[in-house]
Amino acid sequence: MQRNGGQSPVFRIMNRRSFFGSVFAGLGSAAVARPAKAKAGDIPMRPLGRTGQKLTIVGMGGARFHLSGWEDGTALVRRAYDLGINYFDMARSYWNGRAEEVYGAVLPEFRKNVFITSKSNRRTRKDAEAELDLSLKLMKTDYLDLWQIHGVDTEEEVGRIVGPDGALEAFTAAKKAGKCRFIGFTGHSNPNVNLKMLRSFDGFDTMLMPLHVADTFYLSFEKIALPAATEHGIGMLGMKIFGNAFLLRAFSVPECLQYTLSLPVSAVTLGFSTQGQLEDDVRIAQNFKPLPPEQMDALRARAASDRFDVIHGPALEYWKRKA
Repeated sequence: MQRNGGQSPVFRIMNRRSFFGSVFAGLGSAAVARPAKAKAGDIPMRPLGRTGQKLTIVGMGGARFHLSGWEDGTALVRRAYDLGINYFDMARSYWNGRAEEVYGAVLPEFRKNVFITSKSNRRTRKDAEAELDLSLKLMKTDYLDLWQIHGVDTEEEVGRIVGPDGALEAFTAAKKAGKCRFIGFTGHSNPNVNLKMLRSFDGFDTMLMPLHVADTFYLSFEKIALPAATEHGIGMLGMKIFGNAFLLRAFSVPECLQYTLSLPVSAVTLGFSTQGQLEDDVRIAQNFKPLPPEQMDALRARAASDRFDVIHGPALEYWKRKA
């Protein structure tokens, strides 16, 4: 990866999104002045598979609280709730475990009005159960709405998870005991592994996976895993909408969001690290209308163009890998 002044291209792009959030949020390529703050409410909601729950189409991801810090992080959570977001994504591993405390400082006040998730990347029943107990303690809640087996990357991991004393036993027991209402899993690396995981157990309620405008060119979750999940009727959740900011060299924030939200997903998780990002993304969601097929094709064609450096394939999607 090229470097300039000690900063990676991703770092520079992410800073650019943080600083120029309103510019990227402008439709097309023209720069625009920052509009008024987003109004509360009016975020469209969609059913979460067969769970009977409805989520706002954009949710708050907890993976970037290390960028905003404690005070700004708690302010972001409160503002997200005030704007009408009801889906709050989390994982035990975020910010070395401290991110869950950010949610615990704000969300208990609104517990009945929000859908709180967390994730565990532990692969044994004993270790996963210990993480769940800690997650509940730090987020100051008696239950999670959704608990997810996190980052299933290889077929070998699938075998460990679903085998004797594997993590799946902890997840099914927690659901039965009321410590979580629903269970699911996340997979970042290979859509074929997601398929194997999906077919290994018929009780999953959700799947979280990367879905973005350049995904279809390499180990495509959109082509391989999304149709199977839709067929199973489970709730589909999207992440890495901006390709970890790489895609913002060729696409605007509205284009990235509109593309993924035009797929058969329940919601997408977004990693806000500034108030500007939060306001911009909520405003886009409030005005969202599904893109017609010809516009979806046009966006994919732009991602495939050789006019842009590292816009698709393994150099962009470094998180993907073949089994």
